[in-house]
Amino acid sequence: MAPYPRAYSHIGLSVPDVDKAVEFYTNVMGWYVIMEPSEVLEDDSPIGIMCKDVFGTGWGKFRIAHLSTSDKIGIELFEFPNNETPENNFEYWKTGIFHYCVQDPDLEGLMEKIKAYGGKQRMPVREYYPGEKPFRMVYCEDPFGNLVEIYSHSYELTYSDGAY
Repeated sequence: MAPYPRAYSHIGLSVPDVDKAVEFYTNVMGWYVIMEPSEVLEDDSPIGIMCKDVFGTGWGKFRIAHLSTSDKIGIELFEFPNNETPENNFEYWKTGIFHYCVQDPDLEGLMEKIKAYGGKQRMPVREYYPGEKPFRMVYCEDPFGNLVEIYSHSYELTYSDGAY
């Protein structure tokens, strides 16, 4: 029997300033705040114990906020006290997550808004199937160095034969 296709729950992003990240993601992406920024302490509270399980000991405290997309995907924002900005945030050849993707039919408008809020455009807007499908994409970067890909159409339509 094939495994059941799991639903996507959330992604965790490490940012240097959780308040600025909440401002960016609510104003630019339109995501909803479902838990305002708060502090998590390395203590014996249920969340403190859970975080010790994940991070080990010695992390002390961090700040966290929870957002949600329109399709109920969670965005968990972490601000650690000793955060470091990578020298090169685009080491795509290394394993692990190197970008996340959002979908907006006004791809160019979202790209411009990202830039207006301190992000970057990493490439020109490209068409996936020129002359066949009106599908476009672009890679950007949020003000915190996280790579954001934008699709004009849904993932499954983009990659399905004859889907348009």
